[in-house]
Amino acid sequence: MMKQVFATLLLFVAFGLTLQAQIQSPAPSPTVKMEQEVGLQKITVEYSRPGVKGRTVFAADGLSPYGQYWRTGANASTKVTFSGDVQINGQDLAKGKYALYTVPGRDEWSVIFYKDLKNMGNPSSLEEDQIALKTTVKPLTIGMKIESFTIDFQNFTDNSVDMNLMWENTLVTIPVSMDTETAVMASIEKTLGGPSARDYYLAGRYYHESGKDLNKAYEYVHKSNEMDAKYWQLRREAMILADMEKYGEAIEIATQSKEQAMQAENMEYVKMNEKSISMWKEKMMAEPKKLKKAASSKTEKM
Repeated sequence: MMKQVFATLLLFVAFGLTLQAQIQSPAPSPTVKMEQEVGLQKITVEYSRPGVKGRTVFAADGLSPYGQYWRTGANASTKVTFSGDVQINGQDLAKGKYALYTVPGRDEWSVIFYKDLKNMGNPSSLEEDQIALKTTVKPLTIGMKIESFTIDFQNFTDNSVDMNLMWENTLVTIPVSMDTETAVMASIEKTLGGPSARDYYLAGRYYHESGKDLNKAYEYVHKSNEMDAKYWQLRREAMILADMEKYGEAIEIATQSKEQAMQAENMEYVKMNEKSISMWKEKMMAEPKKLKKAASSKTEKM
């Protein structure tokens, strides 16, 4: 009898768990992830959107009281990512991902970009040394009701955009600007300046590894090292010269590669160069013997 009761209880529990797993309901504060291009940058925002639902939001005794930290949304704190360096209301902010906190006020709002992303929307635990930027902006009262908290972007130029926070009948605008002109000019100079040292190196490495053309491989890698010599590029040039049986030149370039690798404390490249230099020296010593033997053989035939 006890076994039957126990089995019946298990059946009811399993049935209840199954129903629970199947039931789905809308989130009270839907989450949003949006990505906005501005000039040459991207701004990504991740946040949850609470609703007014008949409540007073921004007031001394409101849902988000004046003078108190707000996670600027619901659930976890709102996250804002900048793909490049920006200015927020005229203050510098390095590229990266930040938690966005605000302190609402009747006549002024504080806006805080916070480094610690693990803080799960708990403003009371904010630490001063984790604040990347803090500024103040003026709120505006608008003549329409925004039921769901909204973050959007308006007033685009190549160098700026307004990030708007809107809820209930309040609008807060956070000016964001960036140095697009410098980035564009750098891109123009790089493109019009021709291939980079890395471009030449990659082309030369391809020619070498695919066995297409040693002369072309040497031309490209040598050009790369003329522009910006790196120990791994110098080693490639030495290997190409050795494959061309120019061992003396290969040893000279490998020695440069070894010296740079020692400065960089890359002992793997130091050892590889030492092994190659030793091998190429042996081949250089063997060459006169081969030439002498070939000349002797030719004399005998005559």
